[in-house]
This record gives sequence, C-alpha cells and structure tokens, in this order.
Amino acid sequence: MHAVNRQSKVDANELRKAAGHWLRERRVELGISQRTLAERVNMEYYTFISQIEAGRGRVPSEKLQQWAEALELNPREFAIKIMEYYDPHSFELIYGSNKND
Repeated sequence: MHAVNRQSKVDANELRKAAGHWLRERRVELGISQRTLAERVNMEYYTFISQIEAGRGRVPSEKLQQWAEALELNPREFAIKIMEYYDPHSFELIYGSNKND
C-alpha cells in the first residue's frame, strides 16, 4: 500500500471515529440507550449502534432520515454533517472547506 493510501485510510478511520463520537454524544444528550436507538432506526441488533459509535461502522445512507428523526435532528442538516465525516472530499466539493462559505 502506498503511503498516501495508508494515510487516507487512517484519516477515514479517524473521521469515522469522530462521527461515532458525535452520534454517541447526541444519543446520550437525549437520554436514550443504544437499544432504544436501534429500535428507533429499525435495526435488529443494538450492537450495530455500538459499532457505529466506536467508528467501526457507518450509518447506512438509506437510513439517514430514520437516524435523523431518531436523534431529533433536521434530516438535511444531519445528512450534511454525516457527509462531512464519511465523505469529506464530496463535502468539500459541494460546500467548500467551510460549509458557511
């Protein structure tokens, strides 16, 4: 693996962990358990929530709206925030280095 590819993978892992931390903070702020969140987003296993919060998984794109609603967030803003973590290159192309630009 080339050094650049290795660095990109490290960066992606760190961003996934940061996304997981953000999602966990929101869940805790709402006072709901991983099991409750799993039920709200129609996931059979609450351990999948744990994997996402630890940065070992991603919110599936087809479930973004469910997650936003479960976390009581605006779906569009939630999708933009998740894109910033999961697909920073597309995010930058669409919004620039700062989405408020």
